[in-house]
Amino acid sequence: MDVKEILKHVDHTLLKQTATWDDIKQICDDGIKYGCASVCIPQTYVNHAAHYVAEQQHYGFGQLPICTVIGFPNGYTPSGIKCMEAESAVADGATEIDMVINLGWVKEGQYDKILQEINSVKISCHGNILKVIIETCLLTEEEKQAVEAFSHKIDIRDTNQVLQYGAAAQKSVASFSENALNNVRSKDMGEIGEDLSRLVVELKGFGEEDEKKGLFGLFKKASNKLETMKAQYSKVEANVDKIAQNLENHQITLLKDVAMFDQMYELNLKYYKELTMYILAGKKRLAEVRSTELEALRKKAEQSGLAEDAQAYNDLVNLCNRFEKKLHDLELTRMVSVQMGPQTRLLQNNDTLMIEKIQSSLVNTIPLWKSQMVLALGMEHGRQATAAQNAVTEMTNDLLKKNADTLKMGTIATAKEAERSIIDIETLQHTNQQLISTLDEVLNIQKEGAAKRKEAEVELGKIEGELKQKLMELRG
Repeated sequence: MDVKEILKHVDHTLLKQTATWDDIKQICDDGIKYGCASVCIPQTYVNHAAHYVAEQQHYGFGQLPICTVIGFPNGYTPSGIKCMEAESAVADGATEIDMVINLGWVKEGQYDKILQEINSVKISCHGNILKVIIETCLLTEEEKQAVEAFSHKIDIRDTNQVLQYGAAAQKSVASFSENALNNVRSKDMGEIGEDLSRLVVELKGFGEEDEKKGLFGLFKKASNKLETMKAQYSKVEANVDKIAQNLENHQITLLKDVAMFDQMYELNLKYYKELTMYILAGKKRLAEVRSTELEALRKKAEQSGLAEDAQAYNDLVNLCNRFEKKLHDLELTRMVSVQMGPQTRLLQNNDTLMIEKIQSSLVNTIPLWKSQMVLALGMEHGRQATAAQNAVTEMTNDLLKKNADTLKMGTIATAKEAERSIIDIETLQHTNQQLISTLDEVLNIQKEGAAKRKEAEVELGKIEGELKQKLMELRG
């Protein structure tokens, strides 16, 4: 074969992590020069390369399709991300998408998921070429041949076989779903929730009590309050122990459920794989019958023109359609199994989280509650003793101070009273000063009165003159 003809079918590829734009530009130039089928490059360079190749084509150097890979290199990228990658690549100018399938799904026999992923990515390619990369070197021959061998055992012409095809697996899934429904119990935490609420109220009120003022009130209330706290402690401790027991019972139930969910998941996976094998083998056999036996009958009927040949062809068409519907029913059943997997894991995860919370309450929260209540009792003992001693000391000091002050005041007053005369000299001096002051004030008042009378006479004369003047003005 001619070299140029070979190169027309070659994707010139550079997918090294260290590739630079200069490297990409070089293989684009080489791809144009040698007429390669495409250049396969990292997605980050697709847009730049598409513009560069378009410029080269404008200058008359020929065209070159741009290809990129998605899910590369292991195929473990989620299907949704692969679709987004394909959409983005096509928008950037890629005309071919090479996707890597999830070989883990191949190993598990989840061929429907692989097919669904391929179809989803194909839609995202918007009519552009999609190639599927399968690392067959990682598959065992047994896995490659399993579906092939089973498909040869299917006889579409056997009505009974068609009716019973995959029925056992369907019944297993239905039975499994029913058992799961019966075994998955809602965890009623209402009783414990109520206990916890009551406990919180009791803990908030633990040790709280109105205190009376005064020394005698303190001594009277101390004993009663301590007894009340002891009674509260006993009550709260009993409730805590009850809650702890209830939590342990729930924990045991949840642990059993977690183990049951593991069994359910494995059993569901088994049913899923079984259904998948039935579906894949059935589709393979159906495709073979339609491409070989059915096509042969069609040609025979066309050539012979006989009614019986035409009837044989129509009968096989109907059998193929019935079998196709059967496969569709199996796919619906398998979808139930598909949904059960994550649902089972979700329930199991919720139970595991609840177990962890219960464990934390048992080993951390409840011992902390008890230790804090013991500390509260101990602190109340110390507080009462300190308060009582302080009250006694304060009362003693107050009494001593009051008695000393009273004695001092009484003694000084008695001595002063004994030394006093009948009339104090200060009293006589005060009386004389008041008398002199009174006489001086009377004299001053008299002087001020005489002066004001003189001023009034002058002012009256002035007023009279002004009045006469005004009357004269009116007569004129």
